[in-house]
Amino acid sequence: MDIQWNINREDIQKVQDFLIKHKNPFVEKVINRNVLRQNILLDRDSLIRNILMCLVTSQQKSGPNTPVGIFLNRNPFPVNYTLISKDKNIEALVKKILIQNGLTRYINKIPVFFAENFRILENSGWKIFSTAETELMNNGTKEMERNIADQIHEMLKGFGPKQSRNLLQALGLTKYEVPIDSRITSWLNEFGFPIQLSATGLQDKAYYHFVSDGFQALCKQVDVYPCVLDAAIFSSFDNGQWTKENSVY
Repeated sequence: MDIQWNINREDIQKVQDFLIKHKNPFVEKVINRNVLRQNILLDRDSLIRNILMCLVTSQQKSGPNTPVGIFLNRNPFPVNYTLISKDKNIEALVKKILIQNGLTRYINKIPVFFAENFRILENSGWKIFSTAETELMNNGTKEMERNIADQIHEMLKGFGPKQSRNLLQALGLTKYEVPIDSRITSWLNEFGFPIQLSATGLQDKAYYHFVSDGFQALCKQVDVYPCVLDAAIFSSFDNGQWTKENSVY
């Protein structure tokens, strides 16, 4: 049974006006990376940083001037492949680094998830990401993006539907599948989504697909990639704090 998404001219104009109002360095970076495919780096250091990014931003504020944002903007980044591949106790190492950077929320969970994910990826030869690069870099469809995102959701610990898409988007590999969180659901509810959305419901894959389908249908009518509207919505909650220097995601 199919759902018919009815999007009118008023809806389209509202989104167009919103995009104009919230054009900023964060949105520009997403356009350059995810749409134009500029400055994409898929080595293991980049993968490790973004996997950790997804875990630490899962349920805590990650704006540009938060402890999370400052940590993720560190250069060089303190967690890298050479460092953790030589350490026998990855959990303890990552826990120490997070505490040193003032990141203590879920401090007993995040290092465990990260270490387990590192072992999973090492044992698989990081194949999921080579597959993602091959399938998505140039002509990836929304169906292909969803398939890879769902595979990452099933593979990695601590990754739900949102964070699996957050990872792919941060790597520059997706245009259509976006990380839907409380910011997006709040915006959609205010915009007039046909049902009242619940952020907790997004943990269910089928529910997540349903919301994503609606978001993508809206973007198609506006003629904008979902990743661009997602970036505008996400950054709109941070009161103009994004600059070229701190747009790190």
